[in-house]
Amino acid sequence: MYLIILLGIVSLFGDITYEGARSVAGPYLATLGASASVVGLVAGIGEFFGYALRLASGYLADRTRAYWPLTFIGYGLLLSIPLLAFAGYWQLAAVLIILERIGKAIRSPARDTMLSYAAKGVGRGWGFAVHEALDQIGAIIGPIVFSLVLLFHGDYHEGFTLLWIPALLSLVVLAIARKKVPSPQKLEAPDEAGKQGDKGKLPRVFWFYTIFTLVSVAGFANFQLISYHLHVGGIVPDAQIPIIYAIAMGVDALAALVVGKTYDRIGLISLLAVPLLTLTIPFLAFARSYNLVLMGIVLWGMVMGIQETIMRAAIADLTSVERRGFAYGVFNTALGAGWLLGGALMGPLYELSINYLILFAVITELISIPLFFLVKRAASLLPK
Repeated sequence: MYLIILLGIVSLFGDITYEGARSVAGPYLATLGASASVVGLVAGIGEFFGYALRLASGYLADRTRAYWPLTFIGYGLLLSIPLLAFAGYWQLAAVLIILERIGKAIRSPARDTMLSYAAKGVGRGWGFAVHEALDQIGAIIGPIVFSLVLLFHGDYHEGFTLLWIPALLSLVVLAIARKKVPSPQKLEAPDEAGKQGDKGKLPRVFWFYTIFTLVSVAGFANFQLISYHLHVGGIVPDAQIPIIYAIAMGVDALAALVVGKTYDRIGLISLLAVPLLTLTIPFLAFARSYNLVLMGIVLWGMVMGIQETIMRAAIADLTSVERRGFAYGVFNTALGAGWLLGGALMGPLYELSINYLILFAVITELISIPLFFLVKRAASLLPK
């Protein structure tokens, strides 16, 4: 549990940094001259790189067991976020936003593998839930910091400059964690991975799960596009948009704790909430009513909590220790492909008609539901 807490604090400072930036990325790009299509595409490309490159970093983590060096490199790239203060063109801002996502790709499989080792003794769902809850405290603080800067007549430059502080603190706490637990793989012995069958390859259920992940995430609108809608539609002042994002992150944190315990009790069936909740989000988040948008944001935060908690925890229960870093890489590549597909299509669909965006989201989630039951059936055939 000690390692879970320390890595959670690292993520807390990391989230203050990049979630603070994400909360204003849409409006910021708009002020630099970007269109809805550009905002959606930049968000999609960023998420794609942020997830797809985990295939390589996960494989590297498995082969080298260099969990700490990979995690340090990844968190080091957080420093691209404060540099947004000097971006005078949307093209440069886009590069810096994508660079931070690449850093997340480098660190996440190694960090998640270390978390999976540490969570063995406390329950996968609960271990990842505690980490996610700490992570989301930072995701609440970051947007609030930005909102306060804008409310007190500051600008984006001042907001991004303040983010140097949490970015550097994340590296300091990471160094402490490395000193305290230098060999996290020793927390779970190789023969404890139990029910995955052949440990030399990833099981069939894992690949079904990966497809389900890709499709369900493709219909999940990114916040950059939602915030763009709030900005160009004049639904809320720019200074309030980070607060709305902070609300979503608060819901994320609470949902993570609830679904983490739920997953440990009832297993994979808890993941059915992902497509069922995602179905309703575009009807609310892209409305013209402030109250409806707020309801959509609450649901958006709930789905994020599920994605970041039990969707990750399930990988550890479906794969062996020896292949887990690579499994997290493949899984996150699917997440990235889903974000890219959704971001690349939803931006242009938004410009054509919000109804087209809603139709796309509904169709993808309806397709993902039978895929989920295929996963459930395959999982029931695993050795107990």
